[in-house]
Parts: sequence; structure tokens; C-alpha cells
Amino acid sequence: MVALQPPDVALLAGAALVAGAVNAVAGGGSLISFPALLAVGYPAIDANVTNTVALCPGYFGGTLGYRRELAGQRGRVRALGATSTVGAVLGAFLLVISSPALFDLIVPFLIFLACGLLAAQPWLRRLVQGRLEHGGAGQRPVALYAAQFLAAVYGAYFGAGVGIMMLAILGIFLTDSLQRLNALKGLLSLLINVVAAVWFAIFAQVAWLAVAVMALASLAGGQLGVVLARRLDDRVLRWLVVAFGVAVGLRLLLR
Repeated sequence: MVALQPPDVALLAGAALVAGAVNAVAGGGSLISFPALLAVGYPAIDANVTNTVALCPGYFGGTLGYRRELAGQRGRVRALGATSTVGAVLGAFLLVISSPALFDLIVPFLIFLACGLLAAQPWLRRLVQGRLEHGGAGQRPVALYAAQFLAAVYGAYFGAGVGIMMLAILGIFLTDSLQRLNALKGLLSLLINVVAAVWFAIFAQVAWLAVAVMALASLAGGQLGVVLARRLDDRVLRWLVVAFGVAVGLRLLLR
């Protein structure tokens, strides 16, 4: 049990606020909030499950903001939602049964993977946009559902960068506007996190005091991020988050 002191509470609240905003602007907010939980003393697995639960309100806020773009996508939501639910259950189960030593060993590499996805986001976005503009995306249900299933497993197991991964998957396999696909991605991200959060609440060690502090901050950050997304240079923000994530990954790897 970690006894949070006032500076710890301030750090977690600030990290969750920024993470919520970063998720709205560029994605990769877990690269800020997860290390903050490690910094105040939570073991890696406990920090990961707590982070998943705490950031759910931020995803909820984003989904509310995209209600209009989600109109007419009920069929996709049902089919991909079912696939995502199964994948999220498997990912959450794998995390719960992981040995702490093994998870500590692979966490730096998961962080590096998330940093790579975030760094590649502009290229992935251009790839998706180009396929949509030239009609290159196709309806290939088996490949789409298989890719989404694997993304959901990763999203529940660790999660950082999963939104970027899913947007690329949806853009490759579905024909629609990027904004509508982004709205679908946000709803699926929310579903994966909620499923994982319920699993963790039952079977894992969730730090509920940290969740209480971070959940409200992440919700506020998500709303703030919607405003800032139109004003900030997302390239600067993206590379700051990538640099921070790489530094954290290296520190954990060399620890």
C-alpha cells in the first residue's frame, strides 16, 4: 500500500490532466500518467491497472464530443465492439496472471513501442488519409477483426499508443472520413479501457485513491485537450511526449 503525500497527489493530478489533454491532441497520454504512478512508488503492474481505470473518464469525454460523427456507425460499433471486448478480456487476463518480474522486464520495450507509434503518427495519418482519398480502403472483415482483436489485447495489457494503432487499422480496412474513423476509434478505446478496468477492479490491485485523484483530472484534461487541439502545434507536443517516454523507458531498462 502506497501512502500518498500531498506532493504525490499533486503529481498524479497534474500527470492525469496532461495525459487527458495529450490523448485528445496527439495520443500517448499514458506515457505521462503511467510513469507518474511509478514515480510515487506503485509497482509496475499496479501502476498499469490503476492507470487504465483512471484514464477511462478522459476517453468518455472524447466520445461525448464525437457523438455527431458516430451517427450511422451502429453496425460497426456492434461488430468491432464485440471483437474488442473479447480481446480486452484476454489482454486484461494476461496482465493479471503476468509475473511482476516479467512485466518489469518488458515494460521498457512496451514504452518504446508506444513511443514509436506516437512518433509515426503523422506518417500513419497520411497513409490512412491517402488510402481514403484514393478509395484504397476495402471491406475485409476477417483481417479487420483479427487486427482489431490484437489491438484490443495490447490495449488492455498495456495500452499506450493503442489509439494510434487502431486508427491506422480502421483507415486501412474501412472506407469513411478520417473524422468518423477517429470517432469510432475513440469509442472502441473507451470500450477496451472500461472492460479492462472492470476486470482489474475484480481481479487486480487497483489503487483507488490514485484513481480518485486522477479520474477527475483526466476528464478535465480531455475537455481541455479538445480546446487546445486547435491551438497547439501538435508536432512539438508529440516529440516532447516521445522524448519523455524514451527517457522513462531507458531509465527503467537500465535500473
